[in-house]
Amino acid sequence: MFESLGLETLTPAQAAVWLALAVGLAFGVLAQITRFCFRRIIDGDDRRQAAGIWLTALAVAVLGTQGAVALGWIGFAEHRFMASGLPVLAIVLGGLMFGAGMILTRGCISRLTVLSGTGNLRAALVLIVFAVVAHATLKGVLAPVRTTLGSVTLDVSPALPGPALLWAAGIALAALAFAWRSGNRPGMLVLAALLGGLVPLAWVGTGFVLFDDFDPIGMESLSFTAPATEALFFTVASTAVSPGFGTGLVGGVLLGAAIAALIGGQFQWQSFDSPRQTGRYMAGAVLMGVGGVLAGGCTVGAGLSGIPTLSLAAILAIASIGLGGWLTRAVLHAPRAATGAQGTRQAPLPAE
Repeated sequence: MFESLGLETLTPAQAAVWLALAVGLAFGVLAQITRFCFRRIIDGDDRRQAAGIWLTALAVAVLGTQGAVALGWIGFAEHRFMASGLPVLAIVLGGLMFGAGMILTRGCISRLTVLSGTGNLRAALVLIVFAVVAHATLKGVLAPVRTTLGSVTLDVSPALPGPALLWAAGIALAALAFAWRSGNRPGMLVLAALLGGLVPLAWVGTGFVLFDDFDPIGMESLSFTAPATEALFFTVASTAVSPGFGTGLVGGVLLGAAIAALIGGQFQWQSFDSPRQTGRYMAGAVLMGVGGVLAGGCTVGAGLSGIPTLSLAAILAIASIGLGGWLTRAVLHAPRAATGAQGTRQAPLPAE
């Protein structure tokens, strides 16, 4: 379809960067306003409201993505989510690590990217460390860990069995039913729905609108693990590395979050309070960097964008991330419970 757009001055890869920039800009604005974050569902003061926001976005993402598949615009048969042999050990361990890391850093990596655009230097440093460690796990010194764990596979169907549209409808209805009773204002749920719509928009944009037989590009949507590494190395070596979808996405998210924060009077420079806090955040960044690669994505890449593909790998990944976050939260709260301080409200820890 790309040939019919009349974009003679752009290649499909270049057009994908501009698409990603627009999608990222919208995500940054909407995520900043709605405080979109999977971690809040597990360890936030407003867990029910946070779940309502996340599930509303998921419902729209699932319906839009599977609707596009039904129309024949896109397909996931060749996508990495549908690869034969489920790397169960890598996904489970990676998910547990990522879940633990997001609790330690007080935000999943998508939320920390948004916070980086609002002047939060803690989040910015975590984002950089995360990108370096993720790249080391993909292609560097930690790659043997990835390949060794990834070699343990299960021979199962890569997708949920049965009619895809039936699964999509069931997931969406269950998500929306919870969201409607989550206590969120209707306007906030509308914004969450718009955020969820960015997932099929990106899938269709890269997999259908910008598809070109002579110059094919990868079909991509919202994610933050590989894009963070891509954006980091484009930043430090732009004369040798061409920008891709991930570079445009991360840049757009940072810009969109900054615009929303400045307009809303929420932009504020923030940093670490103590060496101990710095160590906690760096440990979380490392865990998320390794875990995000092993699990095949973060809470957005494997969750918000992955679940709509109806991939078993994505569903296992987000379940493992949730379990890792819950276990880590339980461990961190155990000392207070043991000393009888469970009735004392914990002082807010930064990142939110």
